[in-house]
Amino acid sequence: MKMRVEIDSSTKEGEVIIRAPEYTQNIKEIQALVERQNATQKVMTFYQDATEFYLEVGDILFFETEERQVCAHTEDAIYTTHQRLYELEDRLPIEFIRISKSCIVNVSKILALTKSLSNCLVQFQNSHKQVYASRRYYKPLQEHLKKLR
Repeated sequence: MKMRVEIDSSTKEGEVIIRAPEYTQNIKEIQALVERQNATQKVMTFYQDATEFYLEVGDILFFETEERQVCAHTEDAIYTTHQRLYELEDRLPIEFIRISKSCIVNVSKILALTKSLSNCLVQFQNSHKQVYASRRYYKPLQEHLKKLR
């Protein structure tokens, strides 16, 4: 597959055109990736007590539910959000993937995966924080890592 980028300063809005002899599964996946990436938020609002923080989504290591509250973890802090995990799944960039019923991770921040019989330990770069991926989500996580790296 060939790829070409044309820069035209007279264009007001970017446009992505996919030309192919037929509509294959590969084309469908590329289209879905572009649509999802285009629709995602780059900065989100998070909370610590009564303070609002505006953070770039790329700084988040993972989201997890804790006592009916969704928490966003960065390298050194924890924030809450008013959104549910299923809502975040639709709004987050392609780098994020669900790894259990209660957790979504940023695969670009993953340092290591340690597999055991029942689950997989996920460790993050520049942080002591870690989470577990369930067996059900392990294979999609591995495939997603391979695609993005």
